[in-house]
Amino acid sequence: MKAGTIFAITLSAIFLAPVGVAEEDKGSKTSEDIWISLFNGKDLTGWTPKIRGHKLGENHKNTYRVVDGLLTVNYDQYEQWDDKFGHLFYDKSYSKYRIRVEYRFIGEQVKGGPGWALRNSGIMCHGQSSKSMGLDQKFPNSIEVQLLAGGATGRRTTANLCTPGTQVFYRGKLDKRHCIGSKSDTMRGDQWVTCEVEVNRSESFKHYINGKLVMEYKKPQHDDGTLLGEGTISLQSESHPVQFRKVEILVRAP
Repeated sequence: MKAGTIFAITLSAIFLAPVGVAEEDKGSKTSEDIWISLFNGKDLTGWTPKIRGHKLGENHKNTYRVVDGLLTVNYDQYEQWDDKFGHLFYDKSYSKYRIRVEYRFIGEQVKGGPGWALRNSGIMCHGQSSKSMGLDQKFPNSIEVQLLAGGATGRRTTANLCTPGTQVFYRGKLDKRHCIGSKSDTMRGDQWVTCEVEVNRSESFKHYINGKLVMEYKKPQHDDGTLLGEGTISLQSESHPVQFRKVEILVRAP
């Protein structure tokens, strides 16, 4: 090969290579590193309430509201609990993503709330659609990441797994228990806590508290064994006031 030809090929390689690398890096960052806020800090745009005994979209006694920029579940207009379990549904469904919330419990539980629901809420993932819920249905069929706070003493983990209408493979075998405790520390009082959930279609779920992995399982499915590969996201109202200052999602490539 002639010297002039070698020089031309080398020069072309020098000028062309950086362009391809730069485009590849840019694409990787765009698809993997952008968190999207699902809560705008002002109102409930993008969210729809479904409270037991009430039609979809009816925000019974102003249960869900924004207070000082915080998405708040409150019961100051309730006289009695009356089994008004509720869920605030985001208006899109997802399959492969990471969701992150910052939450805290405040105030006192409403009169008549069940003992187990004290300082208790949850993130419902891979849920049924809000439109498909029955009027008196308490919980959507879903994978629940249970959010709890502890009392002054005793151990009470958070980011546990609960399974309304569902089941999972846990530690290598099908586990039909309704709730399974995580390995988290006890989060006491009204402190802010960060919970993240890594959702990988029907393959796996991982729960994190303040950056620490505390729970993982595989093959989320309906009770009949049908795998759950996608679904809705909703936040619970279970009789104790709770606030969320961030609700963010990082959508993964299919």
